[in-house]
Amino acid sequence: MIQVIESGQRHLLNAGWLKTHWHFSFSDYYDPQNMNWGALRVFNEDWIKPESGFPLHPHDNMEIVTYVISGELTHKDSLGNLGVIRPGEIQRMTAGQGIVHAEFNASPSEEVHLLQMWVRPSQRGLEPGWEQKRFTREERRGRLLPVVSGRPGAEAGVLHMNQDATFFVSSLSVGETVTHTLGAGRYGYLFVIAGELEVNGKALGKGDQARIKDEEVLAIKAKADTELVLWDTN
Repeated sequence: MIQVIESGQRHLLNAGWLKTHWHFSFSDYYDPQNMNWGALRVFNEDWIKPESGFPLHPHDNMEIVTYVISGELTHKDSLGNLGVIRPGEIQRMTAGQGIVHAEFNASPSEEVHLLQMWVRPSQRGLEPGWEQKRFTREERRGRLLPVVSGRPGAEAGVLHMNQDATFFVSSLSVGETVTHTLGAGRYGYLFVIAGELEVNGKALGKGDQARIKDEEVLAIKAKADTELVLWDTN
């Protein structure tokens, strides 16, 4: 089963300083039929205006993954971490027992474009944690590159998360094909950042998502130069 949800069907909030598409129920957008896909609970595509951002706010019992597409996002948290997430970089934060953080676009002129995704952890009450790593476009070119995972046997060098899930990024040239074995009972979630593709014959364009279940193998073919992400979760 592959359910394609087109870009224009997503929930849109435009607050001036922030434009965001919420793929699942979030904040004041509530739909009991759209709460999650497997362990994936939140998938937000955000554009934050210059010199704007989210002030200090709390989270708990969630694995939070942030992927910056363009611009730079400054991060500060109650663990004492302070840093900047740049394009292609991944941040994984375990909220666990509780963490407070702020996210800000410090640029005076450039908007920041990012994906932030929340995954339910395998257990509650974990120690809060944070890590960040840069993955280059060359590393993801022509393949599905795992960058965050908590699955047994995960590749070396990926960021660790506390759930049986993996987050992949990919940059495909027109005509390139990659495949992924999803496995029985697993949930796939594919999002097109830019470009056009087909997954098992289903067409997706920029901003489209595919919610996938009971598909043993995914064949992803780029119909144009394409940037995409894929979740494989329980």
